[in-house]
Amino acid sequence: MTLAPAAPQLASFRARCEEVAGTALDAPGALHAFSVERPEEFWRTLLDWSGVPWSGSADVVLTGTDVETARFFPGLRLNYAEALLRPLDGAGDDAPALTAVHADRPADRWTRGELRDAVARTVTALQRLGLATGDRVVLIAGNTGETAVAALAVAAIGAAVSTAAPDMGAASLLGRFGQVDPAVLVLDRRAVPDDVVAEVVAGLPTLRRVLLLDDGPLTDLGLPVDRLADCTADAGPTHDWPRHAFDTPLFVMFSSGTTGPPKAMVHGAGGTLLEHVKEHRLHVDLGPGDTLYFHTTTAWMMWNWQLSALATGAHVVVHDGPVAGPGTLWQLAADHGVTVFGTSPAYLQLGQDAGHRPAEAADLSRLRAVLSTGAVLHDWQFDWVAEAVGPVPLQSISGGTDIIGCFVLGAPDLPVRRGRSQTRSLGLDVAAVDEDGREVVGQVGELVCRRPFPSRPVGFLRDPDGSRFHDAYFADHSGTWTHGDLIEFDADGSSRLHGRSDGVLNIDGLRIGP
Repeated sequence: MTLAPAAPQLASFRARCEEVAGTALDAPGALHAFSVERPEEFWRTLLDWSGVPWSGSADVVLTGTDVETARFFPGLRLNYAEALLRPLDGAGDDAPALTAVHADRPADRWTRGELRDAVARTVTALQRLGLATGDRVVLIAGNTGETAVAALAVAAIGAAVSTAAPDMGAASLLGRFGQVDPAVLVLDRRAVPDDVVAEVVAGLPTLRRVLLLDDGPLTDLGLPVDRLADCTADAGPTHDWPRHAFDTPLFVMFSSGTTGPPKAMVHGAGGTLLEHVKEHRLHVDLGPGDTLYFHTTTAWMMWNWQLSALATGAHVVVHDGPVAGPGTLWQLAADHGVTVFGTSPAYLQLGQDAGHRPAEAADLSRLRAVLSTGAVLHDWQFDWVAEAVGPVPLQSISGGTDIIGCFVLGAPDLPVRRGRSQTRSLGLDVAAVDEDGREVVGQVGELVCRRPFPSRPVGFLRDPDGSRFHDAYFADHSGTWTHGDLIEFDADGSSRLHGRSDGVLNIDGLRIGP
């Protein structure tokens, strides 16, 4: 068993909840029980403790108990980008905010002040070009700093953004973005072939403009094409961070499920922010002085998750180069002083199979936690990390695009049990149930969430009556979120994932067994 360092943020938050609850919450499972049994008090306490800037009213925290229909904070207004980029104690304007690592050129770096200024200038440029609250933007680019700046600027305006990796191909891109009806396409022209660009633009009739993140050619695409850098060159930084309704669309995400075209899930700004702040600060203990690297592409929800880590004051490292071998990402972590390293079971297995020993090949002295998601993490992989990486907790986290967060994940104050996720996410009433909907402990059941949570999608696009949304998550257990995974919980709250409950995934039209 391995324990992470002391977690002052969790201790501080627990103390605040104890004041609200009027009782001690230091017994095993007590804080989680409080979070799901008294949700209005829990989520309001989290909002206040987090320091997230907001306006309006937080008097109404939750409008009901049905997961499908309940809304959080209907009178509250906030700005996702403002929350991520605001000055913080311990992370002033000179603190590192974002480092973008490339395979073919030196890294790009932004301090918090520089990143806020870059986003603010991009907001001005996008508003000059006519982008407005309620619009949608699609973005095809690698995991670079320019991608993050563009996405944050879109969010600041109150428009929704949907991202994709440049190697996805025209059919996959249109299968997703054809549902979005975007006003603007932002892309890295260097990374997307000309024929794919032409086909995507032709297949998105609502487009008003194309913006290039690089210095690629301004070829004729039948509508205005500009370089974003040219548009921001004379754009002064905006000083207006308008606050939007809690459920204002922020991200449009895609999950194919088991049948039909990809589901276009709309995630709200407030629910995404609050869930990510909770996971980052309480479950990972991220804060100023930390450096986070999570290996992802712009096609995966972990890209959105790692972007939100800016709200904690942590330094975020992104990478758009290839993984050349089992040592690539460990060396990146060493080079940039990564304290929290996010990866997948596949990459860990690559290192084990190759006989790689990261701690002997690179200086990982700053590393304090390894997170893994994307598949089931096997017992022997915990052993390999302990032997080859060092005495750091390996935290198996799982949730999904559907909730843009985690149902089960790590806890800085709990031991790691090999093969298991440490704990349920605070505020999420997660359980395993049998075919009759009864909770089971110590045996495999269907993963459900029985009470409302703020990062539930606002809904699906092209689903005017909500029937597709209902059928996807609520048809089996009315008023309860049914996730589609099999899970087994132990009495201590730890869990083990057992794959999809339907036994099949649909990936870009191909049905694949787990």
